[in-house]
Amino acid sequence: MKTKRYSLILMCGAMVASACNDNFFNAQPDNLLNIDNIFSNRAQTEGYWGGLFSGIPDPWDQPYAFYYSAITDELDCSNWMSEMLNGYNSGALSSNNVSSPYAALYNKIRQCAIFLANVDRNTELLNAEGGAERIRQYKAEAKFLRAYYYWVLMKLHGPVPLMPLESATLETNLQIPRSSWDECVNFVMGQMEEAKTDLPEDYYIGGSTNIVESEVGRINQMIIDAVQSEITLFSASPFYNGNADLAHWTNVDGSALMSQNYDANKWTIAANQAKRAITIAESNGKGLYKVAHADPFTAAFLSVRNVFWDGWRREGIWIRPSTNTFQWESHAAPRAVNGTPFNGLAVFQEVVDDFRMSDGRSIKETEGYNENTYATASTAYYVAGTNNMYTNREPRFYAYVTFNGSVIPGAPKAGMTRVEFYATGNSGKNGAPRDWPRTGYTARKNLHPTYSHSPRIIVTRPVMMIRLSELYLNYAEALNEANPGHPDILRYLNLVRDRAGLPALPSGLSQDALREQIYLERRIELCFEGQRYFDVRRWKRVETEGFRQGGTYTGMNMDAGSTLSSPEFHTRTTAIVRREWHDRFYILPWPQQELNRNKQLIQAPGY
Repeated sequence: MKTKRYSLILMCGAMVASACNDNFFNAQPDNLLNIDNIFSNRAQTEGYWGGLFSGIPDPWDQPYAFYYSAITDELDCSNWMSEMLNGYNSGALSSNNVSSPYAALYNKIRQCAIFLANVDRNTELLNAEGGAERIRQYKAEAKFLRAYYYWVLMKLHGPVPLMPLESATLETNLQIPRSSWDECVNFVMGQMEEAKTDLPEDYYIGGSTNIVESEVGRINQMIIDAVQSEITLFSASPFYNGNADLAHWTNVDGSALMSQNYDANKWTIAANQAKRAITIAESNGKGLYKVAHADPFTAAFLSVRNVFWDGWRREGIWIRPSTNTFQWESHAAPRAVNGTPFNGLAVFQEVVDDFRMSDGRSIKETEGYNENTYATASTAYYVAGTNNMYTNREPRFYAYVTFNGSVIPGAPKAGMTRVEFYATGNSGKNGAPRDWPRTGYTARKNLHPTYSHSPRIIVTRPVMMIRLSELYLNYAEALNEANPGHPDILRYLNLVRDRAGLPALPSGLSQDALREQIYLERRIELCFEGQRYFDVRRWKRVETEGFRQGGTYTGMNMDAGSTLSSPEFHTRTTAIVRREWHDRFYILPWPQQELNRNKQLIQAPGY
C-alpha cells in the first residue's frame, strides 16, 4: 500500500471558513478559524471527541436510515416505499440515485485526523487529573473510529480511496485511485491494532469488575477484536477471496482491485481472530444471556426475546448507548397495539419457513407439519384457531415474528387479545390504506412487550452492535472452512442452538452440511439486524434458492379472510416481485459527482 492517500470528497470545513457545515458539534463548525479555540478548551475538545462517535450506524433505526433488511429477502416495507428503497428493490439503482453514507463517513474520517493532530495541544486536558492517560485513550479511540468508518465504506463500496493520516490541505492532490481490497484491509487492521495498545479491555470501576456505566459505548479491546473478527471473516469469504468474476475490475493503471488468487489461510486468520475475540470477551465476564425457568421452552423463548433489553450487559460486546428503537417498534408493531402503530415491517414467508420446528427439524422434514388445520387450544404464544403452520415451532419464531393468531406483541388495545392479519382483522388490509403488511407477518424481534404507540411507552435500552452469539457463529463458520471436523465447530454452533431451545447437532456431519447449518443459523439468530444483506453477498449465494436476492417473495393472502381461521387468508400468495438479481448489486456505485471530480476513481462493476 502506498504510504500516503488522499480523500476524494468533502474537504470542506477543514480548509476554508465558508465551507459546508457539519452538524456533529452543533454550533461549532470545525474549520481552521476555530480549531485553536476547540483544542485549547477541555470541554470543547471532549465535545469534538464525542462527535467522532456519531457516525456509528444504529441497526434499529429502520426502515429508512438503516435499511438493509428492507432490501434483502427478510423484510418488505413497500407500502411506505421511499424513492431510495424503491431504487434498490426495483433495480433502478444507479450512480445518479444511489443513497450512500460515504460523504458523512469521509467527514468523520477527516474529523478523526483533525482530532489526532490537535488534541495534544490541549494543556487544560493534559494537566487535569489522569489527563495524559485520557488523551492516549481518546487518540486510540479516534484511530479506531477512523479505521472503522473505512470498514463501513468498504462493506458497501468495496475497495475505497484512503485519506492521508494527516488532514489534507488546499494543496492536496485529490486525483487518486481506490486502494485494493487487501491494501484497505491491511490498513484498517493495522490501525485497529495500534489503537488496541492504548485502550483497556473494558472500563471498570477501580479495584472491581463492575463496568463504569458512564463509559458504556467507549471503545475497548473487546470491541476492536470483535470488529476485526468481522473484517477477517469477510476477507476470507468467496466474494473477496479469489473472485475470478472481478478479474476485469482494475484501476486506471491496470492494478487489480480484488485478488484473483484464493488464499485458504485467510480462513485460518478469521478463525483465530474470532477465537481471540471470544476469549477476551469471556474473560471479561461476557456470555450468552439466559433466563432461568422451569420449562425449557419458556426459558429459551425469554432468553432470545429479552436479550435485547435485559441481556445487553451480559452478551453485548459493542454497545451503542443511544438508539432510535421507537422507529423500529412503531413500524413493526401491529395495529392491535395501543395507539395504532404503523404495522408494516412485513416478514417474507420464506423467512417464516426457515424457522425450525421445536424439535429442530425443518418444516420439510416434519411429517406432521400442516397448513390446512387449526389449533384447538391456546398457548402463551397464540390463540385457539391459529393455523397449525405456526404451532410447535422453535422459540425464536415466537420471539421474532408476529403472525395471524399470535398474542399481541405490546400493550394491547382494550378488548383485544390476538393479532388478526386477515383482510377484515384488527391489523388487516381493510382497516388502513397503507399500514398493513403485504405478507401477513410483521417483525417482532426487539419489540418490548410493554410498548405502546400512544400514549408512548418505550423501554429505553442501548443497542448491541455486536453480541457474543455473532462471534460464536463467526468462529464456527471460519473454522469449518479452515479446519473441517474440528470439535469447536459443533461446540460453538450448538451453544447458540442450545440457548435458542434447539437440540444439539450430532457429530459426523460433513463440511458441506455444517456450512449450510451455519448459514441457516445466521439467517435466524441475526435476522433483521442488518447482517443478511452482507452475508449473502460475501457468500456469493445471491441466486441460490433459499438465499435469492430478487424475484418473487410470498406471504399469506392479505385480500382475503373474515375470521381468524379463514382458509382463504392462509393461502400462499405472491406478495412482492422485485427485480431479478444482477451482479452489479454486489457493490454500491459511487455517486456520479465523485467520478466527475476524481478521474482516477473507477466505478463499481456494472454501472
